[in-house]
Amino acid sequence: MATVALTIDNFERTILEGGTVFVDFWAGWCGPCMQFAPNYEAASEANPDFTFAKVDTEDQQQLAAAMNITSIPTIMAFKDGIGVFAQAGALPRPMLDDLISQVRALDMDAVRAELAQQETEQAMTSSQTER
Repeated sequence: MATVALTIDNFERTILEGGTVFVDFWAGWCGPCMQFAPNYEAASEANPDFTFAKVDTEDQQQLAAAMNITSIPTIMAFKDGIGVFAQAGALPRPMLDDLISQVRALDMDAVRAELAQQETEQAMTSSQTER
């Protein structure tokens, strides 16, 4: 499957409905982005059960700002609508393949339970601070 271009208009829908989605934030003037692109494209072809998307940060500056992109390339991974990975820098193919395997193996019930616990702890800390 070829990569999908994401914009401010389709980003949220793609993340929420896409199952597992990898997103590459890039720009045409970025040398490391251009070096990473073939690896990313090959990974998308090797993993057709996932969505591989790209955000052109020059064209989609508002989206890049909303996602706090300060360095490119940046790769993010979302599973079941939850951000599970974000890192700046071009990953060599073996590291990208390892990341894909790790995201594939994630137990999302455990991730959701951990997020719920963090929210509970933050709420308790906030209520103690307000006293």
